Amino acid sequence: MAAAAAARLLRLAPRRLQVKTSPLAALSFPLPRTAPLAAASGRRQSFCAAAQASADAPAAAVAAATGPVGEAVGEFRKRLRVADVKGGEDEGAALVGKELAVRGWVRTCRAQRTVTFVEVNDGSCLSNMQCVLTPDTEGYDQIDSVTTGASVLVEGVVASSQGGKQKVELKVSKITVIGKSDPTSFPIQKKRASREFLRTVAHLRPRTNTFGAVTRVRNALAYATHKFFQDNGFVWVSSPIITASDCEGAGEQFYVTTLLSNSAEGGSLLKDIPATKDGRVDWSQDFFCKPAFLTVSGQLNGETYASALSDIYTFGPTFRAENSNTARHLAEFWMIEPELAFADLNDDMACATAYLHEISSRGLESPNYCCFMQVKYIIENCKEDMDFFNTWVEKGIIDRLNDVVEKKFVHLSYTDAVELLLGSKKKFEFPVKWGLDLQSEHERYITEVAFGGRPVIIRDYPKEIKAFYMRQNDDGKTVAAMDLLVPRVGELIGGSQREERLDHLEARLDEQNLNKESYWWYLDLRRYGSVPHAGFGLGFERLVQFATGIDNIRDAIPFPRVPGSAEF
Repeated sequence: MAAAAAARLLRLAPRRLQVKTSPLAALSFPLPRTAPLAAASGRRQSFCAAAQASADAPAAAVAAATGPVGEAVGEFRKRLRVADVKGGEDEGAALVGKELAVRGWVRTCRAQRTVTFVEVNDGSCLSNMQCVLTPDTEGYDQIDSVTTGASVLVEGVVASSQGGKQKVELKVSKITVIGKSDPTSFPIQKKRASREFLRTVAHLRPRTNTFGAVTRVRNALAYATHKFFQDNGFVWVSSPIITASDCEGAGEQFYVTTLLSNSAEGGSLLKDIPATKDGRVDWSQDFFCKPAFLTVSGQLNGETYASALSDIYTFGPTFRAENSNTARHLAEFWMIEPELAFADLNDDMACATAYLHEISSRGLESPNYCCFMQVKYIIENCKEDMDFFNTWVEKGIIDRLNDVVEKKFVHLSYTDAVELLLGSKKKFEFPVKWGLDLQSEHERYITEVAFGGRPVIIRDYPKEIKAFYMRQNDDGKTVAAMDLLVPRVGELIGGSQREERLDHLEARLDEQNLNKESYWWYLDLRRYGSVPHAGFGLGFERLVQFATGIDNIRDAIPFPRVPGSAEF
C-alpha cells in the first residue's frame, strides 16, 4: 500500500513542481548571469534549480520502495526567436525593457570607437537582430572572434533603436562565441554572390537572404498543402521510394541494386556482375531478385489506397534519370499526388483548382470567385520574405500573384489550344501540330498572353503522348487528361481520370509494350471492386518557383540533384 502511494507521488511530482511563469518568460527564459557556458549554449531549461531540488525529496523517499529513480526529463519550450520579436505589427516595440537571449549566426560586425554593432540572424526570419556592445559587455574580450559566419549567444535588454532601419535593438550585457568562423575562408560575405556560385556551397547557402527566404516559403507551402488535404478529409499515404514498376512508362529510372559491391577497391569489376547465359544481368541474384528502381511517382501505389480509403494523397521525393541540364529539370524532386475515388476528370479539375483556391465550406465544389489558397497563405504568412522577392528577385511578383488571385480559371481542350497557337501567327521554337506535346513556350503563351495571366486548364490530350493509365475517351483518339498552367511556370499540375476498365487498361499496356506481369497488382484493382477514380501530380519545386520568382529550379530545393552533380 505504501509502495503504491509512493509511486503515485513520484508520477505526480513533476507536474506539481513545475514553476509557473509568464508567457514571455516561458518563451525567452534568459539564463542566469551565473549560468555556465554548457547551459547557455543551447539547452532549454524546464525546471528551475529550486524546483529540481524539491523534486529530489519525494524521489529519495520513493527510491527505497521502488528502486533507483533517474532524473526527470525537462519540459520542451519554444524559444523566443527574432521572428517573434520583430514579426509583429509593432516590430518588437512592446518588448522594450524585456530581457532576451538570441542564438544565431553573425552576419556583420561593425566596430566604432565606443560601440560595436553585431547583426545576428537565427534563421527564423529575414531580419537580423542588431546587437549593441560596449567594452563593458561581458565577453567583449572575444570580439575579434565575432566575425561573419560565427555562431554566438547574446543576452541583454530590448531597447528602442536609434537607427531608422529597425524599431528595436538589443543592448548586450553578455556575448558568448559558440563557434568561430575563419573570415579569410568563409565563402559567404556581405557582398552579393551569384546563385551559380552558391550552388557550389549548398551547405552554406541557407545563410544567405535569398535561400533563407526560399526555404521559409517552401516550408509554408508544405504546411498549407498538408492542411488543405487534411481539412478536406484526405488521408496521407507514404508511397514507396523503391519500386519495380515504371509509372510513366518512359524508362527514365534509376536502378537500385546491390550487384555493384563497394567492398572492393574502386568498386566492382564487370566480370563480377552475375549474368545470364545470353549475357544479360542476372537480376535473380540481386537484393530484390528482380530489377528495382527509384520511383518516378507515387501514383500507382496511391491508387491502391484510394481504392480502400476513398481520398488519399502522397507527398514525397521522386526521381527521374533524364539527362537534361536545363533550368526546369531535376533528377530528384518532390511530388504532391492526390487520388480521389468515385471521381471523374471534372472532379479532378475541381480538386486541382480547389487546392490552389481557398474553397468554401461546401467542400470541393469548383469555385468561381475564390482566393488562390497557396498564394494567399504565403502572402499573409511570409510577408517579409515576399517583400524581399518583390525587391530583389522578381519586381512585381506580389502584384502578379494577387492578379492571379483575382482571375477565374478557364479550361479548353487540347484541340482548341492547338488551334489557338496556330492562329496566333507567333513564331515558336518548337513546332505546333495536333499530336505533339505542348512545350513550355506554348503553355506560357496560352496562360500569359492569350488569357492575360489567368490560370488555364487544358484537357483531353492525344492518347499517344500520355501515359498508359489514363482513361480513354469515347472518341478513341484522346484520353481524359488535364494540365493546369500558370503564368511564368507553364505546367504546374498534370492529372487525369484513371482507366478503371480492365480490358482497356490491358490493351494500353500491350500498346506501349509494357510487361503486364509487372503490373499484376495494379490490374487487380480493376478485378476487385473497380471504381471511377482520378488524381493529379504537382511538382513541388515548380510551385516554389511560381511563388518566389526563382527562375532556376535548382534553387527551389535544398540540395539539387542533376546530371553530373550529386554533392552534399
